[in-house]
Amino acid sequence: MITFPCAKINLGLNVVSRRADGYHNLETVFYPVNISDRIEITVADGRMPEGKACALTVEGMPVTGNADDNLVVKAYNMLAKDYSLPDVHINLCKKIPMQAGMGGGSSDCAYTIRLLNDMFGLDIPLERMIGYAASLGADCAFFINPVPSYAEGIGDVLQPVDIDLSGYRIVIVKPDIPVSTREAFSLITPAKPFKCCRDIVRQPIDTWRDELVNDFEKSIFALHPEIAAIKQRLYDTGAIYAAMSGSGSALFGIFKDVPMDIRDMFKDCFVAIL
Repeated sequence: MITFPCAKINLGLNVVSRRADGYHNLETVFYPVNISDRIEITVADGRMPEGKACALTVEGMPVTGNADDNLVVKAYNMLAKDYSLPDVHINLCKKIPMQAGMGGGSSDCAYTIRLLNDMFGLDIPLERMIGYAASLGADCAFFINPVPSYAEGIGDVLQPVDIDLSGYRIVIVKPDIPVSTREAFSLITPAKPFKCCRDIVRQPIDTWRDELVNDFEKSIFALHPEIAAIKQRLYDTGAIYAAMSGSGSALFGIFKDVPMDIRDMFKDCFVAIL
């Protein structure tokens, strides 16, 4: 069976407090966007690598790290502890940029849980799937049911938000600049925002520029001025609102009309027009 894990952007992101467990409490609005990886799971019909019940192959954009540490494999191994699963081959085709703040790995993890549930008739309730996903990563839970959502906690306490950007175009620009999530959090001074992003996104979109913020931008822009320059250029080309997604380094601009030559403006970057 095949599934297509989607990406997300953050409409506002506030780091409100540091937790005793080392994580941070957040306030953010997750918005799904139509950039997708591809995952295919097949039951193994031959010999598996020694000691493995899940064999992962990756194509498309390069993925760093050991396959056993991939969230897709961790998702399989986690379910295999609680349910009887056959050995499987998983092929992952990466199209969502890595280290972009777009949730690609988290989405792959959540969609693997969903696909295994469907393939093998596990009948896992939605809330339990969300719990499994949350145990593997801060924003994994969102992708079990990826609808526009206000998120608190580490990103796992979710409430649907009535917001629809279908009348606009979203341009995503990802420079070839890796941003470490760990480093990004280390530079943050947590604070409760004056106004919650959930309330701001319910306002007219032309008010967002003055009120809707991503707390990571200040420190990341200081480290990488070229990322800040992309945000400004999105505004210069007509974006109604522009921001960094997550802890970066992807940025997005929301447009009424997208300039015809916008890809040429960001020749050295990954660009998606949605």
